[in-house]
Amino acid sequence: MSSQAAQDAQAPGFEGHVPPVAAIVEEIIGSLALAAHAYMGGTPEQSDLASAEIAIDIASLAFERIKERLSADERLAITQLLTETRLAFVRRRES
Repeated sequence: MSSQAAQDAQAPGFEGHVPPVAAIVEEIIGSLALAAHAYMGGTPEQSDLASAEIAIDIASLAFERIKERLSADERLAITQLLTETRLAFVRRRES
């Protein structure tokens, strides 16, 4: 571990443990999926489908980058989340 990484691991909030990058990216993917649903919510006038599409695209790219580091159950859960989010987007766009 580099000296900077060692210092970061001792920083307040980390308590000597830096979470694996896959765990952080999983949280980001979930946040982006929630954001996409929020952008699609409300009336058609209130929704922001362009922002929802960006959130879905970024979540998908992040998943592609880390999926090999995940367990089969984690991959399945994220795949289902992204599929449901994409389907909701398509339904909303067509309404």
